[in-house]
Amino acid sequence: MMMDTKRINRFFLLATGPLLGLVLALLIGGAGIAWTTDVEGLTQETNIPEITSSIGKELAQAEEAAKLTASSLKETAELYHKTTETMASIKKTAAYTANRPEVIYNKRITAKLGTPYQTIQSDNIRIELYKINPGTYKGYAMKVKLKSPDAMKMTLGKDVFGGAETTLQAAKRYGAVAGINAGGFADSDGKRYPMSTTVLDGNYLSGFQPTYKDLFFVGMNPSGQLIGGKFKQKEELDKLQPLFGATFVPILLNNGVKVTIPDKWKKSPLRAPRTVIGNYKDDQLLILVIDGRDEKGSSGATLEEVQAKLFNFGVQDAYNLDGGGSSSLVVNGKVVNKPSDGQLRPVPTHFLFFK
Repeated sequence: MMMDTKRINRFFLLATGPLLGLVLALLIGGAGIAWTTDVEGLTQETNIPEITSSIGKELAQAEEAAKLTASSLKETAELYHKTTETMASIKKTAAYTANRPEVIYNKRITAKLGTPYQTIQSDNIRIELYKINPGTYKGYAMKVKLKSPDAMKMTLGKDVFGGAETTLQAAKRYGAVAGINAGGFADSDGKRYPMSTTVLDGNYLSGFQPTYKDLFFVGMNPSGQLIGGKFKQKEELDKLQPLFGATFVPILLNNGVKVTIPDKWKKSPLRAPRTVIGNYKDDQLLILVIDGRDEKGSSGATLEEVQAKLFNFGVQDAYNLDGGGSSSLVVNGKVVNKPSDGQLRPVPTHFLFFK
């Protein structure tokens, strides 16, 4: 804006230069008045009428030049304003056109989810909550657009390796607007440790452990993109620049393709409460939290049902997080799902979301 003002000031200075020069010439050079006197200093004759006439003509020319200059300045100012308005319109149109594919894609995936019953919006994040009830199970879908990488973090229970707390406790302690449980865990000596490879703030908490059998790692990179998979070498995972992440079993979708679910996880348990995280092509996240009475296999959803639902929603990559009594969905300081233990289970890792 400052540069535009300087350009306009220079233009007006150049445009009024000739008029100022003419006025200065008249003041410095005078009007050519000539006086003749005799030796006694008495006035003999003057040419005042001719001088007055000459000055009048010059002033008339100056006035005409001023009118032309003022008219030219007015036209130029109007042209400048019109150009500025046109450029602003072009910029607005370009931004709208650039965002159009994203808007169309978002409408397409949202149409499959239905109508959100709750929306949270800020400069950092947009969260939309949906209810899912295909008939065989009930649950919730949370679609998340991270406008800033800082809008999502992973935390440890009580900020201690080996500690545990509920997702509600973690969300309140950190001031998060939403949260879910993350990876699996193992209990030892009265402590609850995250399962296998776990990364926090870019650091491997217990070193890198090669994924084996059905285990996978899932987390986020510094750009706020979901990353995950099976990694035999630390260098393979390092290339993805994990900022944080946890481990569990199994992978459900890879690049929009259903991954074969091992028979063990199809049946053990058959049905259960579930927590699943996935992403769309535009890096939006979709989280499913399915309710169930317990972990005995008589209620909740099968992994195949969850996999099919995510596939139909258009999700690209999807990872099954810890389920059963660990499944947790907290939004705005309230527990949304119905924990199968009757209350939230303390777990060692949480994915939290911030406004």
